[in-house]
Amino acid sequence: MAITYCDKDKTFHIYTNKTSYIFNILEGGLLHHLYFGKKLSKFSPENLMAYKDAAFSPINKTFGISLDTIKLEYPTYGSSDMRAPAVHVKLENGSTISEFKYDSHKIFNGKPKLEGLPATYVEHENEAQTLEICLVDELTGLKAYLLYTAFENMNAITRSVRFENTGNKALTLLQASSVSVDFDRADFDFLHLSGAWARERHIERSPLRSGIQSIESRRGASSHQHNPFIALLDKNTDEDHGDIYGFSLVYSGNFLANVEVDQLKKTRVTMGINPFNFEWRLEPGEIFQTPEVVMVYSNNGIGDMSRTYHKLYRTRLCRGKYRDSVRPILINNWEATYFNFNEEKIMKLAKTAKELGIELFVLDDGWFGKRNDDSSSLGDWFVNKEKLPNGLPALVKKVNELGMKFGLWFEPEMISPDSELYRAHPDWCLHVPDRTRSEGRNQLVLDFSRQDVRDAVYTMISDILKSAPIAYVKWDMNRHMTEVGSAALPANRQRETAHRYMLGLYSMLEKLTSEFPDVLFESCSGGGGRYDPGMLYYMPQTWTSDDTDAIERLKIQYGTSIVYPPSTMGAHVSAVPNHQIHRITPLKTRGDVAMSGMFGYELDLNSMTEDEQEEVREQIQFYKEIRTLVQFGDFYRLKSPFEGNETAWMHVAENQSKCYVVYCRVLAKPCDTFVKLKLKGLKETSTYKLLGTDKIYSGDELMYSGILIEPLPGDFQTRTWVFVEE
Repeated sequence: MAITYCDKDKTFHIYTNKTSYIFNILEGGLLHHLYFGKKLSKFSPENLMAYKDAAFSPINKTFGISLDTIKLEYPTYGSSDMRAPAVHVKLENGSTISEFKYDSHKIFNGKPKLEGLPATYVEHENEAQTLEICLVDELTGLKAYLLYTAFENMNAITRSVRFENTGNKALTLLQASSVSVDFDRADFDFLHLSGAWARERHIERSPLRSGIQSIESRRGASSHQHNPFIALLDKNTDEDHGDIYGFSLVYSGNFLANVEVDQLKKTRVTMGINPFNFEWRLEPGEIFQTPEVVMVYSNNGIGDMSRTYHKLYRTRLCRGKYRDSVRPILINNWEATYFNFNEEKIMKLAKTAKELGIELFVLDDGWFGKRNDDSSSLGDWFVNKEKLPNGLPALVKKVNELGMKFGLWFEPEMISPDSELYRAHPDWCLHVPDRTRSEGRNQLVLDFSRQDVRDAVYTMISDILKSAPIAYVKWDMNRHMTEVGSAALPANRQRETAHRYMLGLYSMLEKLTSEFPDVLFESCSGGGGRYDPGMLYYMPQTWTSDDTDAIERLKIQYGTSIVYPPSTMGAHVSAVPNHQIHRITPLKTRGDVAMSGMFGYELDLNSMTEDEQEEVREQIQFYKEIRTLVQFGDFYRLKSPFEGNETAWMHVAENQSKCYVVYCRVLAKPCDTFVKLKLKGLKETSTYKLLGTDKIYSGDELMYSGILIEPLPGDFQTRTWVFVEE
């Protein structure tokens, strides 16, 4: 049993193989949080209550204590707790006070699906256990069902909330967070992943201070700027030691992760849909489900937390055929041709790619409508006959006859004002009457909250996918939301538009991935602008960043790995000077960095020298030997690009029989000397052979003494090693 309830002291104990999460029911039905951390064998009754009165913290007459001074499991607004609430409800009379009390609970094996939302899942009921607690606001009849699922062997606990209006009057949710956790201390560091387009998911870490620290998105997508993940960690916590608490939201839209340090130096974490510009009207009998938050605690540092998320997300969030099968090496024509291509140019690139060992050809933007630049045709999902006079099926057939699979780029959520679709349906985009329609990349956002819009787009996309054996889809989104309004919603539901959009998108992706189970879908939003667990539920990999420079990718991929496994990271070799930042790096370095993700190329292979093509051929051959290790192995970070001139990481087989190690030294230095790199995750008592040599090392030698790296000549140099257990 991963969840127990003691009726004597009314205590719930949720646990995994390494973690305990404990709370109890106080007199009057208040849920009181007690503990979250390292697994406890026992929790004593004398530890149950710890109340403290404080000046200007009023006493709640229902419960007989001040809610401002204790740890709460799901705090509300307006009845003596002055901290950030998890839920905020408006009644028909305009008041916004609510008071939830315990009503009932049930514990059962397995994990229920969340209606209309992506979430982690189980394949067998014995993989997890779920606690559902029903809270009720007696005045209104609003019920809140708190859902907790413990993945006992994976060391993860998930939380979400389902609201049901059982009263006889409509209510409006102003805030509906997925999780709230109170800690009885404030001496944490705050870690999150921030950035911008082409600079996604850089690690930021700072001490908590009194007041509120938060990250959020109000862009209609999880965004390049802030990833929906935060962690609290002890100040001495590093990769391998110390306590860390991770919170990851399975959602792709507007979110808020809020951390508040109060007057008593306690800390409250709240996470969920961003309440900014959000409302949700609940008529009698209606239900609202919040997204899921995945909580991971580790007392063995950041790396252990990351590997927990990696395994859970790779095996119980990602789904479908490609979850457990090897991903193909691809060539994408975008940086090779941009919009300037025809069938002859595409086939010339495909033939060279096949000769070098590439397995999948991807045709990017420009194949549809009258698309010769980014000013038109989004929404017109039919083949551009000027570029492809023989049609798409003929091109796919030619590529298939080479022995390669074929993939295609789409941007289905967008519409160009210069398009047949917009001229026919100008009200189908997100817009507000009498307001101008802001454009980004010369495009508007289709209103995916509308079923008629989704149906029309779905028909166009599915017709293309049915027209030829297309094996891969790159699903792009190159614009965030402005003028967020829907022509199909009444005035009192306009602030539901952004979330209804996400529900509509998820509905469409569920239908599409179900109808085309053999297609490998890759998510993209200007690179990593919607790199989140919600999208991974439908698409097992994401284009990590539009920035393909190998040195910039060190920080991007390193930061991404804090939460997301290498199997989800699209990583390609591109031309130099790099098209984003114009840096020139060696082809070896570009390959070595990209091979730690789902590997491919994004350049004109035909413009390369014979020596460069031969190097590409060797890279591809080598990656085919290690890709199962990269995709399915455990990931260890060795040296951080955020802390110095060197970066290193490694991929280790689950049974520790093999590892692939990558080291990069960014800038050359005078008087450089030999350095040692200590490995991780191997068997201490085993011996390992360095492939390509006759050298044998013990596991403890590799981990505690390290491998010797000679001075590397020039900037942007890499070394890689593969060790195999003898």
